[in-house]
Amino acid sequence: MPQLFLMMVGPSPLMVIVEFFFLVQSITLEAPLRGFPVWLHNIPGMVFRTTNKAFMDEMQNFTTMIVDMVKKEKLFASQGGPIILAQIENEYGNVMEPYGEAGKTYIKWCANMAQALDVGVPWIMCQQNDAPQPMLNTCNGFYCDNFKPNNPNTPKMWTENWTGWFKQWGGKNPHRTTEDVAYSVAKFFQRGGTFNNYYMYHGGTNFDRTAGGPYITTSYDYDAPLDEYGNLNQPKYGHLKKLHDVLHSMEKILTYGNISTIDFGKSASATIYTTGEGSSCFFGNGNENSDAKISFQGKSYVVPAWSVTILPDCKTEAYNTAKITTQISMMVKKPNEAEDDPSTLKWSWRPENMDDFLLKGKGESTKTQLVDQKVVSNDQSDYLWYMTTVKFRKRDLVLGKNMTLRINSTAHVLHAFVNGKHIGNQHAENGKFHYVFEKDAKFKSGRNVISLLSITVGLQNYGSFFESVPTGITGPISIIGRNSDETIVKDLSAHKWSYKTGLNGFENQLFRTESPSKWSAESVPLNRSMTWYKATFKAPFGNDPVVVDLLGLGKGTAWVNGNNIGRYWPAFISSGDGCSVKCNYRGAYHAEKCLTGCGEPTQRWYHVPRSFLNAGDNTLVLFEEMGGNPSLVNFQTTRVGSVCANVYEKNVIELSCDRKPISAIKFASFGNPNGNCGSFEKGTCEEINNAVDILTQECVGKEKCSIDVSTEKFGAPDCGGAARRLAIEAIC
Repeated sequence: MPQLFLMMVGPSPLMVIVEFFFLVQSITLEAPLRGFPVWLHNIPGMVFRTTNKAFMDEMQNFTTMIVDMVKKEKLFASQGGPIILAQIENEYGNVMEPYGEAGKTYIKWCANMAQALDVGVPWIMCQQNDAPQPMLNTCNGFYCDNFKPNNPNTPKMWTENWTGWFKQWGGKNPHRTTEDVAYSVAKFFQRGGTFNNYYMYHGGTNFDRTAGGPYITTSYDYDAPLDEYGNLNQPKYGHLKKLHDVLHSMEKILTYGNISTIDFGKSASATIYTTGEGSSCFFGNGNENSDAKISFQGKSYVVPAWSVTILPDCKTEAYNTAKITTQISMMVKKPNEAEDDPSTLKWSWRPENMDDFLLKGKGESTKTQLVDQKVVSNDQSDYLWYMTTVKFRKRDLVLGKNMTLRINSTAHVLHAFVNGKHIGNQHAENGKFHYVFEKDAKFKSGRNVISLLSITVGLQNYGSFFESVPTGITGPISIIGRNSDETIVKDLSAHKWSYKTGLNGFENQLFRTESPSKWSAESVPLNRSMTWYKATFKAPFGNDPVVVDLLGLGKGTAWVNGNNIGRYWPAFISSGDGCSVKCNYRGAYHAEKCLTGCGEPTQRWYHVPRSFLNAGDNTLVLFEEMGGNPSLVNFQTTRVGSVCANVYEKNVIELSCDRKPISAIKFASFGNPNGNCGSFEKGTCEEINNAVDILTQECVGKEKCSIDVSTEKFGAPDCGGAARRLAIEAIC
């Protein structure tokens, strides 16, 4: 099977199609967009994504460089290579309106610049309804069946079918149902689609500081068919695989067939693709509540609500998006058996040295104003110190017992210190990144040092003029003095401010395994902010993916053997409402529809690739910003714990424990069983032959087994005319 590629250049990263089923289907391993480099923002006069000479010069330089690299390796299809399409810009149409006429001029310039590079393959623009010719405009979203290209000669292409959604700190776990993803794909092809590409097909991890945002989590699992660790996300993976197998079998008819449509009313329709060799049919039902009964060519069919039935020969149902005939895999975490006591690591610690900042207010540069963090730090670190010195006379009117420090902040997280004492911290919540911090503070006559630590958690990377979104401490900053008669405000915004990017521990690379710095194993503190912790551990046995459970910690960064595994923030708990035990796949999906994890840490487990691990001892280093309890930290593996199925008769179900043997059949019943995976119960009718015994004989001890769900195998229980089902739960 040939490997074909789609290249995205300009403001978007390289996107690689790693598998090509046929002309109209593809899978992508595109990395989540991290955005533009901050140095680009800091070029004088720079404005992104508009008719700004500085930006257009840099974009043309970058695009030309990428194209020249690809041409040098002869990778374009016009050179005999695998790249069949190239993309310029990314979803600009979604944010274009505020740019006005300059935006329209810019997108025309993008098209002309790209076309002049003469790559020999078509260029595409996604979400760009006014894409200039010969650019091909394409669709991104949860659904693209209603999308129409702006040129009738352009194929209908779906460049990003969102299989789930990303997660943000303080948020819950988003899920998009398997049935709905399959429905969106089948509906797209029913309505003339020619190209479907998944975003994401394989989830991933934002290691180090690569998470965008603000507030995108370290995990970018995305509820994708392949999860963050590379495990099959069943049933999503298997159900989509079966869908594409059916579509693949219809390739010739879908590509060359004439299309006709029958409207049955109430959102039900039939689409027939016909060639001289035969016909293939799609029966669609977009009704959210009612099944559709369809009569077609003398036969009757029932199409469940919000589903599509595919009949490759227009007679026999081969697939329905709402009928899952693939196993459900239940993932579990297992303790680290390589450790004698996997729940207890031996810790040493050391404080972050902040004396120069807290007591001296000593930085690297000074300004008589508050400066955006992006400008000062150039994205070299999440951390930026803002420091100033304030002198009071003994009888200064602002001095008194009731004094506060008030900071208007756009820092994602803010820590405030006065004369070396930590007076408090605050972070943005609920999507509001501009807040007012005000805490009691003690000032004295004479010299006072105010030290503010601004922390970013991923920079803005989407939206109109996103580069102008302020970051850091923009002010004003005031000291408030209150007495019985009046309130006095002393504005410090125009004071002389000293700036220092980063923290000493990062500069001294305390996270390196061979770091010569001194660590203490005595009196390891708990719930202490700005503290470094270190422990050793043994790599878990086997090949299962490894995670570290950081429950109990506050916020910070973690390293394994010097490899940065990303930002952690298990202390950020999601709200307690808005989750659903069971999600109804029917009806249009949106990112808030199917949520789990209410009242829990946004992210508790963090991926540790086995390539980061040594055969012997390994080192974990934590930098804890807010204060936490490292004694709860432990390493685990993630694997399939059990597999389930709930399948109608006349289907074949395959059970697999992902290269591990099936050890037992916990439940099996053929008839009308109730419940869900993990809580199945027998119904009012049941098989004549013992299903548990049959499945034990056919499956236990094997890595996978196939079961023909039929009355010949299990007997024919009388279920009053209702369709019979086989429910199974097998232990891995």
